[in-house]
Amino acid sequence: MPEKNNKLVNRKISATTQKYLDVSEIRDNVLIMKDATLRAILLVSSLNFSLKSEDEQNAIIAAYVSFLNNLEHPLQIVIQSREFKIDSYLVDLEKRRKEQTNPLLRIQTAEYLSYIKELISLGKIMNKRFYIVVSYNPLVNKKQGFFSRLLSVFKPLATIMINDAKFQERRKILISRVEHIASALQGMGLQSAMLDTQSIIELLYNTYNPETSTNEKLVDVNKLMEQ
Repeated sequence: MPEKNNKLVNRKISATTQKYLDVSEIRDNVLIMKDATLRAILLVSSLNFSLKSEDEQNAIIAAYVSFLNNLEHPLQIVIQSREFKIDSYLVDLEKRRKEQTNPLLRIQTAEYLSYIKELISLGKIMNKRFYIVVSYNPLVNKKQGFFSRLLSVFKPLATIMINDAKFQERRKILISRVEHIASALQGMGLQSAMLDTQSIIELLYNTYNPETSTNEKLVDVNKLMEQ
């Protein structure tokens, strides 16, 4: 009897949590929000600005100013910091140390392993990731009349339930924006990649469950769909 009650409690908590999420669906590497807007997420590389020459710094600043001035739609920049787990890396180093036949290399590996452990003892090693969220809002389409847009605001659920043809049409506009942003980032020396469905799910899971995600990994979404 207690087990059944626990299951009911867990279901209730899960349902309550999902109710506060703004995400309605993830389809074809795109987030569909509850307000019918679409989102695509770009993972962006970083660069060490201070190591650049003065001319390179000026070029980067000029490219960034041009990037901001040419934006025709809103976007969101997200910086996410997570503790970098290197337990498996340390285990692998220890294994290599034991298997090393060269005495000198074995000593060097042991010293490197000791250095890493000492470094960890001084503080947590943080891993930073940079994301750009590109959005598309069909409700602000200039071709749509005022009353049509007003009606869409009061019928958000009806807007979300779009057919595949309409979704692909809107997705095409969103992807065009993503490609424009990626090209502008490349001009600043930054590489970017659009997250696929699996990566988006993992990002949301890790964001909303920072403690649980370190111990419980998600199953591949493709495997779930095959079941």
